[in-house]
Amino acid sequence: MSLLAESEMRAALAERDKAYDGRFYYGVVTTGVFCRPSCGARPARPENIRFFPDVKAALLAGFRPCKRCQPVDTPADLARLVETARHIEANAEEKLTLAALAQRVGVSPSRLQRTFSEAFGVSPKAYQDLIRARRLKTALKGGDDVTAAIFAAGYGSMSRVYGRAARNLGMTPTSYRSGGMGETIAYCCRDTALGPMLMAATGSGVCFVQFGDSPESLLNQLGAEFPKADLQKSTAQNSPELDSWITALDEHLAGDAPRPDLPVDLRGTAFQVKVWRFLMSVEEGAVMSYGELASAIEKPGAARAVASACAANRIGVLVPCHRVLCGNGDLGGFRWGMERKRALLDMERERKTKRS
Repeated sequence: MSLLAESEMRAALAERDKAYDGRFYYGVVTTGVFCRPSCGARPARPENIRFFPDVKAALLAGFRPCKRCQPVDTPADLARLVETARHIEANAEEKLTLAALAQRVGVSPSRLQRTFSEAFGVSPKAYQDLIRARRLKTALKGGDDVTAAIFAAGYGSMSRVYGRAARNLGMTPTSYRSGGMGETIAYCCRDTALGPMLMAATGSGVCFVQFGDSPESLLNQLGAEFPKADLQKSTAQNSPELDSWITALDEHLAGDAPRPDLPVDLRGTAFQVKVWRFLMSVEEGAVMSYGELASAIEKPGAARAVASACAANRIGVLVPCHRVLCGNGDLGGFRWGMERKRALLDMERERKTKRS
């Protein structure tokens, strides 16, 4: 299912038009909730809204159904599934077995697994992981200590959270090794405060954010990264979510908005993904050394490998490798140039100072 034009969806939200219910859904990143267009909840700031074509897409992005407008239809055969989802949301920090969940609603574990997955597009376990991941991100954005936030989200240990694939819902390793064969990747360019930027995304999230000297050179980089993928230039009508994503990131780079909470499609080795996921948890305005990052992911002797993983990062700013410095405090390397790294760090320090 494809989305409507963003302008049409935003107009429908402004009018709370019931005629659009079921045609699209919207999520609010600050609450982690997704709603019908007609929902009577307090309007969200435009930059905090994400659009989805269906319930499955919203759930896969980590949003939970609104209790007010109930975007998941609840006829009798779905009532037990919604009840299960609510129970998972309320107890995401607990160890929830499939057998115990099934017993609560009076069905067999196999039936619950099948019907829940058919209705929501994810298994009960995957749904719990998504809720935990969103709670972790919310805690970190609120300034919580990283370790405390991890345990508060219910992961139980540092290694468990960095080993999870809750955010990695995109291309399989096999598909990636084949150069993206069979994948469709939409892209668009924008002039930003840091120069030309190209953002590209699969249906699961942003897979590429690069800065360069010209749109042509950036497109060549994208083609070299995914030589067998179908690369399609985005228009707002065909890919409204990508258009709004690049706008949100552009506004962040201009210093006018916080870093947007966008879905990302991470591709790399298990070690690289572990490094990149940890970087996404580092608070804005904070910095750490390669050695400190290696210790944080429980690989204390891998500072050099951590530096290589940072250098291999394809999703600039959203995966903030610019927050990693040399052990002596020097800026170290940055694949998009030291001036851009310095500008990003200065912007984040200034924003942090204004908040304090």
